[in-house]
Amino acid sequence: MPILIQPDDLAARIAAGERTVVLDVRWSLAAPDGTEAYRAGHVPGAVYVDLDRELADHDAVGEGRHPLPAEADFTAAMRRWGLRDGDTVVVMDDLGNQSAARAWWLLRHAGFGDVRLLDGALAGWRTAGHALETGDVVPERGDTTARFGAMPVIGIDEVAEVAGRGVLIDARAAERYRGEIEPIDPRAGHIPRAMSAPSGDDLDAAGRFRSPEALRERFAALGVQVGDPVAAYCGSGVTAAHAVASLAIAGIDAALYPGSWSQWSNDPSRPAATGPDSR
Repeated sequence: MPILIQPDDLAARIAAGERTVVLDVRWSLAAPDGTEAYRAGHVPGAVYVDLDRELADHDAVGEGRHPLPAEADFTAAMRRWGLRDGDTVVVMDDLGNQSAARAWWLLRHAGFGDVRLLDGALAGWRTAGHALETGDVVPERGDTTARFGAMPVIGIDEVAEVAGRGVLIDARAAERYRGEIEPIDPRAGHIPRAMSAPSGDDLDAAGRFRSPEALRERFAALGVQVGDPVAAYCGSGVTAAHAVASLAIAGIDAALYPGSWSQWSNDPSRPAATGPDSR
């Protein structure tokens, strides 16, 4: 299935009345509640998705800041969004899809077939000259069911093995990777042998994903080779999903480590490396 959809193509689908569910995942570390921004202007028909409440399970203990939701809870969220089997789903945000990728990944993991990221996100929609609407969208309840298992996932005990046998990508900002700053987690640094690949660098100046060829070159420079184990992590498993999407665009399958640095750094038995990569 395609990973991306262009703003003009989404607008054409909407204008033609083709069944398309648009999900707006406004979230960032600085502004985790994107409700008001969504209400102020969003793609027509887009349903707001609460990342903290619907794309994570904060009752899970010891699994990081954004543990994956339970299958039943995600089913309830999908139905609230109005999803039915066979729908085309488009997810977007106002952050270059770095938060929306979490919804893209979870929907793929849940076995949902046609899920696409709006290339360029909200800025791309605006730049293409398409209108926004305001207020809330409350869709008719859907009937689809999540069946997790379609996307590869690794846990805390498997991460070091991936870093030793393949490539473990750290999608956080480079200064967090190097341990120069750590604004939220208990320890600074990175998982030993992980490679720094900030998720924002997968985008061009307009916030669109770089071409498959450019992304392949980027990941090849990090040592990624087709067939080798590849996994991605970040602070709490959100922008790591963006890295998985970028790798997929490049034709590379990668696992997600959902616990990410927020889980790893909370375990004092796990080593932390600082400074630039030394592989």
